This record gives sequence, C-alpha cells and structure tokens, in this order.
Amino acid sequence: MQANDIAHLPLLVAGLSFVLAFAFGAVANRANFCTMGAVSDAVNFGDWRRIRMWVLAIAVAIAGSTLLQSMGVIDLRKSIYTGVTIAWVSALVGGFLFGFGMTLASGCGSKTLIRAGAGNLKSWVVLFALAIAAYMTLKGLFAVWRASVLDPWRFDVSVLGAKSSDLPALAAAAGWGAVAAWLPYLVMAALLVFVFKDRGFRASPGLIVGGVIVGLVIVGGWYVTGHIGYLAEDPATLEERFVATNGNRIESFSFVAPVAYTLELLLLWTDTSRIVTFGIAAVLGMLAGSCAYALASKTFRWEGFGSVEDVANHVAGGVLMGFGGVTALGCTIGQGLTGISTLAIGSILAIAAIVAGCIAAIRYQVWRLERAA
Repeated sequence: MQANDIAHLPLLVAGLSFVLAFAFGAVANRANFCTMGAVSDAVNFGDWRRIRMWVLAIAVAIAGSTLLQSMGVIDLRKSIYTGVTIAWVSALVGGFLFGFGMTLASGCGSKTLIRAGAGNLKSWVVLFALAIAAYMTLKGLFAVWRASVLDPWRFDVSVLGAKSSDLPALAAAAGWGAVAAWLPYLVMAALLVFVFKDRGFRASPGLIVGGVIVGLVIVGGWYVTGHIGYLAEDPATLEERFVATNGNRIESFSFVAPVAYTLELLLLWTDTSRIVTFGIAAVLGMLAGSCAYALASKTFRWEGFGSVEDVANHVAGGVLMGFGGVTALGCTIGQGLTGISTLAIGSILAIAAIVAGCIAAIRYQVWRLERAA
C-alpha cells in the first residue's frame, strides 16, 4: 500500500467519528441519557429507569465489541484499557474525583457537551475548566502528581499468566478456557435480565431505543479506529498505526482527554502537524448533534448561572472531572461504556469509583441544603 492510497484515511476516520457522535448527541439529548442523572434518580427518588438505559447501552456495547473481536475485525487488546498492568489506585482515585466533580458540574463530560450544544452557558464554562485541567493532567503540573503519586501503584496480571487485564483473559489464565469464550455473552445476558425485568422500563420505548443506539455508537467507534483506520504497516514508518487517534491505539468514544485535545488544536491551529482526530471530531459531533436536536425540537434555551456558589461548584466540578477523567483513563463514557465493553478490570474499578464519587457528592449536596434550611 502506497502513501497516496491512505491519504484520505484521517479525514474518513474523523468524518465517521463526527457522524457517530452527532447521532450520539441527538439521541442522548432526546432520551436524557446522563449517568450522573441516572444515579441521582436512583439515590434520591428510587427511579432506576435511566440506570437501566445506561446498563442496556453497556450490554449492547459488550455484545457488539465481542462479536467484532471474535470475527477478527478488531483487536481490543491494543486499547488502553486491557494492558497487562492495572493502575488500580489511579482508577479508584481518579474515578472517585470524576464522579464527585460531575455531580458538582451537573453532568459528566458527555452531558456537559450535550447541555452546551443546547444553549447552556454554564456547561461552556465547565468545558473550559475541564479542558484546562485535563491538559494539565496529560502534560502539565497535574501530570507530575499523577505520574509520581498515583500511577506507580499497579498490578501486573502477567504474574497470573494472563495476556491482558480483561475478565475473559483472566478466566483463560485460570484454566477456564471454555468459560472465557462465552463470558462476555453471559455478562451481557445478566445485564439484560436486570434491564428488562422492570415493567416500567419495558414500557419506556424511548429509553430502550436510546440505550441501544448509544451502545451501537460505541461499537461503531471501535470499528472505525480498529478496522477502517488500522494499518498493519504504515508505508511511511513500516510500523503499526491507528490513523487519526491521539494515542495511536484502537479507541472508541470518551470525552475528557478529547476535550483537552480540542482546546489544544484551537490554540495551535497554525501548527500544520495538528489534525482533527477521532476524539476531537467526537467532541464536535456531540455538540452539533445536541444542538441540532435542540433546535429541531424547539428546546434550545440560553441558560446562565444563578449565583456565585453556582459558578464555584461548576468550575470546581470541571477541574475535578478533568483531573479525574485523565487519571482514571476515562469518564462515564470512556470507562463506563467504551472501557467496560472490553470487560477490563481497570474499567470496572473506575466506573465503580465514579458511581461512588457521584453518590458521595449527592449526599454532600443534600447535607448542604439541610444545613442551609
């Protein structure tokens, strides 16, 4: 394959990412898809329907990703989630801080993009705070703390004989080869039982469609970067390459580091080495999709801050999400859907910590309200 034959691939990968994210943004806006809101509904009102929508998206993502993997279309072992070492402290600490921050900021990274696209000016402030903190955690001052204090705490699953840190690989290493092959589908089946055992959810077609489409978008992201944009041998370097990705790995949707890279691109626009990557296109697609739905449904509304405390909470939430999301290797989408679709141990730890942080912040906010009453 010649260099001219692949010149179109970066634009193709970015374009497909934009289309998938556009659908994600529109559907998530329509279905009110939000992990923070789902946890809040369950904790405050005992309403688990949005949790079930999120879990349905996870089940669909697991099924689709496993199918592509079993067919040899993609190789999820080349993602950031399934390496042989698990940065468990980073996953727990980063996840907890992200979960706490997303509650203060009224939504996770994806929900912030959705609200920003629908005219919420508070969410634009959160996005800037998130982007700056995330970039500082990737390459700046916060990166020093992350790399020196949190990341060194790792567990190497190769000592157990596993080649990657996902549940099927660990099951195979334990001698359960037959179980390992079917484990993703068993997990998916268990999740679907949880989702559809509730009559209220079964009577909510909008939530069901929303969960299915979001899950399929995650699968589509894996296909775009891991198959369409994959080069076993780049003609320029003779090395393996994943076209138009920030880390040269197979990836799907995540909305913390990509927000930082979007800000970086805008700041360094005249640097011709910078391109619109899969993640950057996803950020732009989410904004555009949400905006398009809001305009079409006449729900677009400008919304600002109500008080100084409101400003402080949203800025602090954005900073915590930026630091926590990069440290934990993802957000409620990056770890809670994309990472979980690989059944990676680190993703399971991260999303558990995110939910714990969210619940802790909800309890904190209730305490503040009761104290002020």
